[in-house]
Amino acid sequence: MDISELADKVSRCDRRALARAITLVESSRADHRDQAAELLELLRGGGREAIRVGLSGTPGVGKSTFIEGFGGMLTAQDLKVAVLAVDPSSTRSGGSILGDKTRMERLSRDPNAFIRPSPSQTHLGGVARRSREAVALCEAAGFDAVLIETVGVGQSETVVAEMSDLFLLLLAPAGGDELQGVKRGIMEIADLIVVNKADGDLKAAATRTCSDYSGALRLLRKRPQDPKGFPKALMVSALQETGFAKLWDEMRALTDWRREHGHWGARRAGQARYWFEEEVRQGLLAQLRSDEARAALERLGAQVGEGRITPSVAAAQLLEQIGRA
Repeated sequence: MDISELADKVSRCDRRALARAITLVESSRADHRDQAAELLELLRGGGREAIRVGLSGTPGVGKSTFIEGFGGMLTAQDLKVAVLAVDPSSTRSGGSILGDKTRMERLSRDPNAFIRPSPSQTHLGGVARRSREAVALCEAAGFDAVLIETVGVGQSETVVAEMSDLFLLLLAPAGGDELQGVKRGIMEIADLIVVNKADGDLKAAATRTCSDYSGALRLLRKRPQDPKGFPKALMVSALQETGFAKLWDEMRALTDWRREHGHWGARRAGQARYWFEEEVRQGLLAQLRSDEARAALERLGAQVGEGRITPSVAAAQLLEQIGRA
């Protein structure tokens, strides 16, 4: 394919070209990786900047319903919204259902919205390995907001925070008390905690949960990148589409403050360094998949299994051999 032509079409927000570009960056073929690097380099520095929003939460909390309602509110304001939904992959077959477009049927028909489901494959952290590059493509295409929906995650799967400007943690009513809220990990990196399903019989429980988490957040250590009052807990109803306007106001207030005080640029610079180091780590792991490395791995693994050598010494020998290659 002509990469220059593809880059030009992506910059003009050609949806078909954007879908092809994301497929290209998600490919693991060596020639595709070279083309993807060329494409990203051509699109780099275009001056376009979207608000990158990571959304996480346990399965069943209503992430897709939330995104459809919240995204619809943004498109109604004439904003262009891209949704990158990461679907869990089977550890046996490697396949994914990729049914997020079906769950967001109304938003998928919105001319100001673009939805792209992707498999997580073997990557941990609730996102796909190339989600960061897909975000960059959506940003280059001129989208105003990029919503990154993770798979249902737990306390330690927080990689999505390394590719987003704002990190929203969605919770269900009665999902935990104050002690649950002060747990380290995902709570410490959340910018806003959103208690969903605040409607009907669950509204009272949602109010209590929101109050519990508000109290828990006050016990956490103050972060330098947050203004007074953040992080905070809010209530929404994705089903009735209430609370979205207030949430959006809080998100804009937080992003405006971070821009004015230099935290926005510093955060993105730190994320770029993180992903540089991640690419180096993945490149080193890829070397272990070569035929020569596999043979050495099997040979040294057998020696470790027989007790003839310790795991640490065997690992050092393997790394030394890779370094000489």
